[in-house]
Amino acid sequence: MNNKKRIAQLVAGPVLYLLISMGLGKTGAMDYTAAKGIGTALWMIYWWVARPVDITVTALLPGVINALFSIVPMEDVISQYASSSIILIFGSCLLTAPWSAIGLDRRISLKALSLIGPSMKSQITVWLLAAVVLSNMMPNVVVVAIFTPIAVSMLAAAGYEDIRKCEAATPILCAIAWGSQVGGAGTPLGGAMNITAIAFIEEFTGREFMYVDWIARMLPYTAIATVAVLAAMLLKPMETTSLSGTKEYFEKCYQELGPMKKDEKTSLVLFIIAMLGSFVRPLYAELLPGLVPAYLFLILGCVNFVIISADKKEMLLTWDKAQREVMWGMLLLFAGGLALGQILTGSGANDAIASFVSGINLSGGFGTVLIFAIFACLISEMTNSTVSAAVTLPIVIGVTQKMGQNPIPYVFTTAMAMNFESILPVSVRAIPVSYGLDPGKLMKNGIVVALVRMIVAVIIGYLTMLIWPGFGTLS
Repeated sequence: MNNKKRIAQLVAGPVLYLLISMGLGKTGAMDYTAAKGIGTALWMIYWWVARPVDITVTALLPGVINALFSIVPMEDVISQYASSSIILIFGSCLLTAPWSAIGLDRRISLKALSLIGPSMKSQITVWLLAAVVLSNMMPNVVVVAIFTPIAVSMLAAAGYEDIRKCEAATPILCAIAWGSQVGGAGTPLGGAMNITAIAFIEEFTGREFMYVDWIARMLPYTAIATVAVLAAMLLKPMETTSLSGTKEYFEKCYQELGPMKKDEKTSLVLFIIAMLGSFVRPLYAELLPGLVPAYLFLILGCVNFVIISADKKEMLLTWDKAQREVMWGMLLLFAGGLALGQILTGSGANDAIASFVSGINLSGGFGTVLIFAIFACLISEMTNSTVSAAVTLPIVIGVTQKMGQNPIPYVFTTAMAMNFESILPVSVRAIPVSYGLDPGKLMKNGIVVALVRMIVAVIIGYLTMLIWPGFGTLS
């Protein structure tokens, strides 16, 4: 991006804020504070889409704008950057931080991929399903970061050195990215977008959210979306039909790892305890009311700092290692979304938007689900799912309350729609692109998959609301 264009886009953000806040607020078309809230959201959305600065920098705007224009109490905004949801992601990063050094991430990946066959259909199926499964256990960005270099190494072993010109690379790398997106919807651990949704649900209900509720409600969508995306990929004509030696390659790589080491077993046990503890939380919630998943993950993550490695005779995790492994940018991006949600809610912007949407005669049902889904999908594709959650869900809650509807079913159905990114080479998709995936091919293939997946989200979300009486009732 040249400097003139960057400067123009930098200036356009605050200009947009001033036009909205002054145009709507000072003219009396809307409460001035609410107008400033909407102006903040549009400034952030514009910068997230245009990217004159990194999207993580944009996530700091709520604090900056609120300090300058006093939209809501400052503590409401700043507290989001150290909320329990942030602690959960931080603890999860600490738990998995030793994996790359001790080889546990590679062992899990190679074990799953050692079942792969030489045909391209087998390749696509196994890569996609492996990404779906692992994204149920860790953030989808981590899964893509682990799988992509392994796939590139496999293609090199099969004789394909130039990934950009390799026809076989496109469906394989896309299967990794898209599989992680589908799987990431299945559990709260799939990514920051789900934790964002849960934070809004907890704020609305005023009580703790049980993770088992998320899994139960998203399971039908995850299963059917997996089949739909896989079918869309397998039905597409393929120029390359087989990759020789790939199964042997993975088996050889896995054998080279040797037997599972003590450090790997220790890290895996800690992670399993954290996962199980989160999902069976209803069993001990009354006995240990303070041990919510965020602090369980934090405690077990900190245990890594005091366990001595059996191989290196040093701590399993040091602070220097943690600083390198923790995804600080994702933490800030997630916190910025929560802070924007606080501004939209506290300023009355959500109520104003809800009043406007109510004027187009939404009354719940299929039409409402469709509009929410399209909006969420568009934001996810232009930016990422976390941004989409931050922008979309407060509006969903406000609009459905205004209609006199229970917001919870609509939050879940919107979460189904927002949990996918397939077209532009940004966010999770930037990882395979950085390894050589052609952005043009990603976009060409991604449009069809995005449409298929959005249709699945709308249909499954709406049907689930219709046939599941307890869909909107939480534990």
